[in-house]
Amino acid sequence: MKQVPITRKGFETLKKELSHLRKVERPGNIKAIEEARAHGDLSENAEFSAAKERQSFLDARINELEYKLGNAEVIDPDTLTRDKAVFGCTVVLENIDTGDEVSYQLVGPDESNIKEGRISFDSPLGKAIVGKKLGDEIVINAPGGRRNYELVDIL
Repeated sequence: MKQVPITRKGFETLKKELSHLRKVERPGNIKAIEEARAHGDLSENAEFSAAKERQSFLDARINELEYKLGNAEVIDPDTLTRDKAVFGCTVVLENIDTGDEVSYQLVGPDESNIKEGRISFDSPLGKAIVGKKLGDEIVINAPGGRRNYELVDIL
């Protein structure tokens, strides 16, 4: 089994979702199946079919979360070296052409959220950043064209 890096915050978020699915969503869905079953003929019962589909979705998500949590390697960004960009750190990039700065935290795929400034270390931009040091140039061939950045800070 391949261990997948994840931050403590990301790990706790997945644990919370798993707990919610097990303690709230799944019992509620079981109750919906029982109520739909009580309505009689199951072959023409749309409520029963929908509840069974929901049950399949919930079971699949629970299994997925259990697998991810079981294979997670929790990494504390505060314990990391700041001499190069690595998983968990936050980097500040300056667009060489415009002077604009952006910052991103390098996280696992399950934690990435570009609107919150978190990108997967496995994404094209993440891969280009990992291992870089202060002052290094990062070139990205984005859909909107080529972008040139300088790594100006590692937090």
